[in-house]
Amino acid sequence: MNLLLWRHAEAEPGSPDLQRPLTAHGEQQARQMAHWLKAHAPRHLRILVSPALRTQQTARALGRPYITEQRLSPIASIEDLLDAARWPTERPVPQDSATLIVGHQPTLGQAAAFLLSGHQADWPIKKGAVWWLAYRSRHGETQTVVQAVISCSLLRER
Repeated sequence: MNLLLWRHAEAEPGSPDLQRPLTAHGEQQARQMAHWLKAHAPRHLRILVSPALRTQQTARALGRPYITEQRLSPIASIEDLLDAARWPTERPVPQDSATLIVGHQPTLGQAAAFLLSGHQADWPIKKGAVWWLAYRSRHGETQTVVQAVISCSLLRER
């Protein structure tokens, strides 16, 4: 299983939090990462997006249908994220399945830390960046491996 964690792009400060839009720079970040994702992400990709305006705008840059997932709000827990993603626990999952989560810090970084290290920690994920993780089974043991980590600062507007 592939799990892609996409942090929303740069947003305006303010309140209410769920209504904060992307800045002009954030819109550029979303377009840049969407271009990269279109070229590299699995073709069959289930896309789940937080209800916050900034995540919705980030996801729209990809131009694919997505599901607004209430469990991915800015106050989501790691458990909420993994449950929404259908990340394997005890149940088998198709190895070729893929889910893209468009969400928020600190939950995305906490999920990455937990999946990769087995411990909860506050790992930073830059605005607009994608962490691509894969779940696999090798020799009877399960592993989470990093497929890619890419930030907008490494991409150019096309």
